[in-house]
Amino acid sequence: MLRALRTLGLAVLAAGLTLTATPAATAAPAATTAPARELTPVGGGTGIIFRMTPTPEERQGFYVCTLTAVGRDNAGNLVGLTNAHCFIDEKGNKLVGEKVYRDTSPAGTAAAPADLNASRPDLETGPIGTVTSVSTPNNLLNAGPKGLDFAVIKLDESRVAPTATVGGVTISSIGAPPANGTRMCKQGHRTGLTCGIKLGTHDIWFTHLIWTNGGDSGSPVVSGQTLVGNAWGAQHSSAILDIIAEMNANGGVGAGFHLAT
Repeated sequence: MLRALRTLGLAVLAAGLTLTATPAATAAPAATTAPARELTPVGGGTGIIFRMTPTPEERQGFYVCTLTAVGRDNAGNLVGLTNAHCFIDEKGNKLVGEKVYRDTSPAGTAAAPADLNASRPDLETGPIGTVTSVSTPNNLLNAGPKGLDFAVIKLDESRVAPTATVGGVTISSIGAPPANGTRMCKQGHRTGLTCGIKLGTHDIWFTHLIWTNGGDSGSPVVSGQTLVGNAWGAQHSSAILDIIAEMNANGGVGAGFHLAT
């Protein structure tokens, strides 16, 4: 506002001078175009921060998770995926409409997890997207209905651009989980790149020996450069092809999801 007021003051002064000075026979200066804002790269493995209270600028309480992948849907929307349980409050309400920011804190490692107290929203970029749908959570440890535990975020293309590589993981394709015993990895904001073998299946999910910690929820699980699932804890993940099938059945933002890069 201060800059706007100063600009207005200069404009008034210039107008006063024009009224009292002899007009000069010079061409008006060419209008300048403001430089385009540099887009912030986001992809599978990018940390996100949300549910900040009282405000993002003065946050005292907040939640953190990790993006599974960034792609486009059939309507051309730029879409991010993460876990559903990130956006379900203590009363079981699904927080559709929640604004999401990129977490500016450095990703951690298994030996030195990222300090959650160091998490900061990227206020320069601003909110990178809005939650549009939240699936049934996994409910692994309770009697609730079992779900694939994914959330869909409609990303703001005036602020972000997709990237295939975050940390130690590059995602170039989407596929089914590999055979039991195959080595897979995940890239999470809390513990970075960790790897382990696929063990098998449990109910609607697959299991593995990949280490995760709080803040890694939503991490992409990859076999090589193929995205095969989203990690949600307790060495469990949901298959990405099952998630895409459910998004297609639901319709709306996310239906027809495919990689953006």
